[in-house]
Amino acid sequence: QVQLVESGGGLVTPGGSLKLSCVASGFTFSSDWMYWVRQRPEKGIEWVSSINRDDTIRFYADAVKGRFTVSRDNTKNMVYLEMNDLKPEDTARYYCSKDRRGNVRGQGTQVTVSS
Repeated sequence: QVQLVESGGGLVTPGGSLKLSCVASGFTFSSDWMYWVRQRPEKGIEWVSSINRDDTIRFYADAVKGRFTVSRDNTKNMVYLEMNDLKPEDTARYYCSKDRRGNVRGQGTQVTVSS
């Protein structure tokens, strides 16, 4: 079955950086778009970024554009989210997902941005 396992979250001060990773299994990873979504405290799931199967197309939510970079390595079944210039409003649980709405996602990794 589909399995997505995220890692790399943590506590960081404003302006800091983190790189999230997600390893996928149970499906043909190299054939699928992949997504990052997040859930901020007391909010619903929010789309963050998308990447197509061969990493030639990337999309970002306006809130993270210019600060976050999505990438993937199909040889390792991995997708990444590099996050720079983090802000307190980026505090959320981050999930990699097989769909934009986060219906098929991993257990997530917590990112907390606080001074």
